[in-house]
Amino acid sequence: MKIIIDNQSGKPIYEQIYFQLKSQIISGELPEDSPLPSIRNLAKDLRISVITTKRAYEELETEGFIYTLPGKGSFVARANTELLREENLRKIEEHLEAAVTLAQSCKLSKEDIIEMLDCIMEEK
Repeated sequence: MKIIIDNQSGKPIYEQIYFQLKSQIISGELPEDSPLPSIRNLAKDLRISVITTKRAYEELETEGFIYTLPGKGSFVARANTELLREENLRKIEEHLEAAVTLAQSCKLSKEDIIEMLDCIMEEK
């Protein structure tokens, strides 16, 4: 597991941890039931506050990406296919919004965009 903190990013550190862990879980880089570092150890390794690490873990647990067993630590939760589907749908919407914005700047019509999407879908 690798987490990189960027002090120049403008994003809170807990969000950086949260998004990086979430990304590693969704991609399968962190398989289900694999142990995560303890809150204290991760804070020590990253040289940040325990409170910051705890907040990231709490967010991940609230969203169902990890679970905690008292006295044993935190682990990657079993894949919730509906949760992963929703996450992927959100990403697709973001990419489509960016594509539409770019298409509008090129003065493409909705039909042009649909035709491009149809061609891409046929290739896959």
